[in-house]
Amino acid sequence: MEANPADDGMSVITSLPDLSELHELGLDGFRAWFIDAASRVIRWVPRDGVAIFFQSDVRVGSQWIDKSFFINRAIEDEHAFLVWHKIVCRKPPGSVAIGRPSYSHMMCVSRAERALATRPGPDVLPDAGLMPWSKAMGVEACRVACRFLRDETETRVVVDPFCGRGTVLAVANVMGFDALGIDRGAKRCRAARVLAIG
Repeated sequence: MEANPADDGMSVITSLPDLSELHELGLDGFRAWFIDAASRVIRWVPRDGVAIFFQSDVRVGSQWIDKSFFINRAIEDEHAFLVWHKIVCRKPPGSVAIGRPSYSHMMCVSRAERALATRPGPDVLPDAGLMPWSKAMGVEACRVACRFLRDETETRVVVDPFCGRGTVLAVANVMGFDALGIDRGAKRCRAARVLAIG
């Protein structure tokens, strides 16, 4: 990202990789990598844009790993601002889940203080929506994020630096944004190129 500075009118919607995708780092290495990666994303976003992170906590042995804490650490390190923090239900409320929670965090971060949203949207989404693959953000969660960009920012281009199979990109396109995604997996990039969301 450092080699390709953001233009005005760009915002990020992304989900950073999970520990299972970077297991070679170990837990301490993953924690450091995650906070650094989130900091780099925040630093990259132009002052008129925002970064929206969608993260699911995980359990490692008996230890719960709270990724919203990692995002807040990055916000603090970058002297940025938490615009909002939503909870997205991945399973119906009241579900009991082992290993991976039935909810995810969706957090919007800005490098500059922003006025209060005129259309803030729900604080809790009862359903993430269709998930085109197991690690997807969920179509309804993507729509809520893109609506915020459309209604409250000057965003024209949505960037997902960890795009997976492209759910964010497909929803952004349907909602009128240009979208750019990057992923280290060639197979995922091929899937992202053809994903269509109605």
